[in-house]
Amino acid sequence: MSETNSGAEVAAPHRYTAAMAADIEARWQDFWDAEGTYEAPNPTGDLSGDAAMAAKPKKFIMDMFPYPSGAGLHVGHPLGYIATDVFARYQRMTGHNVLHTLGFDAFGLPAEQYAVQTGTHPRVSTEANIENMKDQLRRLGLGHDKRRSFATIDPDYYKWTQWIFLQIFNSWYDKEAGRARPIDELVAQFESGERTTPDTRPWSELSANERADILGGYRLAYASEAPVNWAPGLGTVLANEEVTADGRSERGNFPVFKAKLRQWNMRITAYSDRLLDDLDGVDWPEAIKLQQRNWIGRSEGARVDFPVGDSDAITVFTTRQDTLFGATYMVLAPEHELVEKIVPAAWPEGTHEVWTGGHATPAEAVETYRNQAASKSDVERQAEAKDKTGVFTGAYATNPVSGEKVPVFIADYVLMGYGTGAIMAVPAHDSRDFAFARAFELPMRCVVEPSDGRGTDPAEWDDAFSSYDAKIVNSSGADISLDGLGVVDAKAKITEWLAARGIGEGTVNYRLRDWLFSRQRYWGEPFPIVYDEDGIAHALPESMLPLELPEVEDYSPRTFDPQDADTQPETPLSRNEDWVNVTLDLGDGAGPKRYRRETNTMPNWAGSCWYELRYLDPHNSEKLVDPDIERYWMGPREGMPHGGVDLYVGGAEHAVLHLLYARFWSKVLFDLGHISSSEPFHKLYNQGMIQAFAYTDARGVYVPAAEVEEIDGKYFYQGEPVKRESGKMGKSLKNAVTPDEISAEYGADTLRLYEMAMGPLDVSRPWDTRAVVGQYRLLQRVWRNVVDETTGEVTVTEAEPDEATLRALHKAIDGAGQDMAGLRFNTAIAKITELNNHLTKSGGPLSRSVAERLVLLVAPLAPHIAEELWRKLGHTDSVVHQDFPVADPAYVVDETVTCVVQIKGKVRARLEISPSIGDEELEKLALADPAVVAALGGAGIRKVIVRAPKLVNIVPA
Repeated sequence: MSETNSGAEVAAPHRYTAAMAADIEARWQDFWDAEGTYEAPNPTGDLSGDAAMAAKPKKFIMDMFPYPSGAGLHVGHPLGYIATDVFARYQRMTGHNVLHTLGFDAFGLPAEQYAVQTGTHPRVSTEANIENMKDQLRRLGLGHDKRRSFATIDPDYYKWTQWIFLQIFNSWYDKEAGRARPIDELVAQFESGERTTPDTRPWSELSANERADILGGYRLAYASEAPVNWAPGLGTVLANEEVTADGRSERGNFPVFKAKLRQWNMRITAYSDRLLDDLDGVDWPEAIKLQQRNWIGRSEGARVDFPVGDSDAITVFTTRQDTLFGATYMVLAPEHELVEKIVPAAWPEGTHEVWTGGHATPAEAVETYRNQAASKSDVERQAEAKDKTGVFTGAYATNPVSGEKVPVFIADYVLMGYGTGAIMAVPAHDSRDFAFARAFELPMRCVVEPSDGRGTDPAEWDDAFSSYDAKIVNSSGADISLDGLGVVDAKAKITEWLAARGIGEGTVNYRLRDWLFSRQRYWGEPFPIVYDEDGIAHALPESMLPLELPEVEDYSPRTFDPQDADTQPETPLSRNEDWVNVTLDLGDGAGPKRYRRETNTMPNWAGSCWYELRYLDPHNSEKLVDPDIERYWMGPREGMPHGGVDLYVGGAEHAVLHLLYARFWSKVLFDLGHISSSEPFHKLYNQGMIQAFAYTDARGVYVPAAEVEEIDGKYFYQGEPVKRESGKMGKSLKNAVTPDEISAEYGADTLRLYEMAMGPLDVSRPWDTRAVVGQYRLLQRVWRNVVDETTGEVTVTEAEPDEATLRALHKAIDGAGQDMAGLRFNTAIAKITELNNHLTKSGGPLSRSVAERLVLLVAPLAPHIAEELWRKLGHTDSVVHQDFPVADPAYVVDETVTCVVQIKGKVRARLEISPSIGDEELEKLALADPAVVAALGGAGIRKVIVRAPKLVNIVPA
């Protein structure tokens, strides 16, 4: 290398440079595409005996679906894609049939919001974004089977999303059998009388609407009118999982409020126990399993009915049924369906003024308070620090154990999303109830004996007392007494008593709510549902799928006032009258009839609930997936009791969104016999995040990070000081670095190496463009060890390598192979670097056998340069399907190891000895070493501790 006066580098004609890398990478990407190098064959022939599976082991490797953003990729996005590509390449080289591909999760709000702003059809912008992302990903040399790629917006794809929805709609969960069954089997039970109808009338005597209502109570996909999460900023409702802990939308960070609408739901709660239990059979990070367990929230307790009025009862779920005698009032969520029924026309005589909120009638008080509650998020309603608010309904319920009349309030700290939306308030033993009782001057009764010396009069307490290790007191009635019992025994006794009288029973409750599945937007899958003139929902026959999105002139959903019962959201689809109102023959014998289509769309999660299955059989127009193909790639195996994808890599942020939903869909499809895998993803790996420094000026406005200068440890933009912060990389923070930039400056192989070398894959790490050059130089040295930079000729010889080189080579093969198998790519690169440094320092041309194995080691990580060097070494076939080198154990074991000899904890000698040396021989060698003899100075020895072959510790007398 030489430099001109300007300092610019002048490369030797065949030196590995960015320009050469660009040429090499483009050529080999074209070659891989033309040759179908990464195409994974599906099994053929008779699979009944698993012969095809045994012939060549398979690996199904997946990344989480990318969303094609208009901003394109920054260098943080490909981290997981590069990692799975390296792993997939290693698996191919170790004899596996590898399925590795990538599609696009292309429905969703960003494209629709862009359409609202610009009038551009979401498909136009989305498809342009997909093409841009494909170009960026291709430049990285990712080894995807492109035949299997698709986007969720393809009608050929969402035909099957709609088909799966209909399978769920036409199913019910049989609790006795513990699985989903076709709804026709439930109908047959009603028709035969095997199962009675709710009012015991024969099925044949019920009207069509009555039958539909009954079946709706069983269907796994059903429509209901219930409180929902309304995000005005998005113009749509959201599932609980899409609302953040601070009561805002997961996408866009908009405030979320409660509203009451008729929406589609998925009965995911039917699978609560299986979703919990089957976590034990998948290889997932414990943190993700814990999040799912907590979200599902299984808790054991009792259902208790509190009579109210002449014919109604308020049902509560409690985990502390032992405290029933301490229930002195009740609270309903403001949205509870019983509120309207129990509110009397006037305040009962003697009603406390503080209970009424200053309103003339209970109805007025309840309406006002409900409107106030609807304007708050769930998080705001449950904030511990806030003052407890509520209002008396004017109604009283009866405590079933004491016979006491207890007032019924509504309060916003009780939510419909947990339990029954009603609580029995035991203020002496619950802090929230205690605060509410103090605020509304309600009575408190101690029924759990305090152990902290506070006494048994709650009027003298500063807060409630709660304990599971105490005796029950003040809990005796006409025919039951819990006094003197411990909590566990009291629970068992009261539960048995409730069940015997038909006013309660032991039960299990879940935090998990049914999945809200409607969105009031345009850019999503249309529901394959139509309504007849009686409002009954009918499934479209499979022959009418896919039901494609129609054209609309306005993509904006029209919001509504959730406090105004006369207003409803208007969806974009509802404005296309010709599409909404149709005459169809559904093939049910009724002939052509007039129907109205469902005008909500499915949420953007729908398409990603099953996409792993489409990768298996992407062009099948007759079936969701061929059963033999699905069983080959995803069926249960030893160590994989539920089957699933072998490796699934993505971010941890989808723990209770995509991952929970996909598990639910898999279980329904498994129950119905469509697939053999009851879990979608066997092994889950969460990659870390690439972070970057961002800079803000005095106004707090982000400035371009690339234009910030560091001077004496301080940072300046255009001469003005700026503040540095660390966090995400992104366009909004003006600190994004694109993979295109790095590839242009150093080559894609260098980018791949750098991202894998930055640190452990599951740990977040800071991006440093200046450090990329280290991996660039590694590739230059690898190139130089094989190719003459002046002539371009290969410099290897046919001579055998020396022993030191063989040891360095086989240690690298052994270590790097184990690291790649374990997704420890940073340490694999370190071992390859160590080997290459040894080869560089050894001088002289490399042995061909060493050079070829060096190239094979590099191939999974830097495939383009590996292909080029493989070809230069005289091979005509691709390096992609070569065997990964195998280490010779004789060279992996060190010839000698260093043993440290310590006296009183200080190192006095280092011995080079055989790794197989015994304790007795090592002790003799250590005591005879001159440095040890001198350090002891004739002193006696009290004890010698030997840990062959690495340590001898001598304790003088």
